[in-house]
Amino acid sequence: MNYRTSGVCSQQINFEIDGDTIKSVEFIGGCSGNTQGVARLVAGMKVDDAIQKLEGIKCGFRPTSCPDQLARALKQYKESH
Repeated sequence: MNYRTSGVCSQQINFEIDGDTIKSVEFIGGCSGNTQGVARLVAGMKVDDAIQKLEGIKCGFRPTSCPDQLARALKQYKESH
């Protein structure tokens, strides 16, 4: 699935879900080391657990962050499936 981000440096998040588990995540753009780290940490994690851990994280003075955008993408995925 592809999610177009808003309010952050990354432009898009591509992710794959298998059942209720995150199979893979790829951020397009953003801080490469941080987004790769987040992607690796959530691989194999349950969707609900990832949402709980990442939702609401801010980046500096921005009201969102790349991890928060991933949580939003996962919530959108859950609502549509």
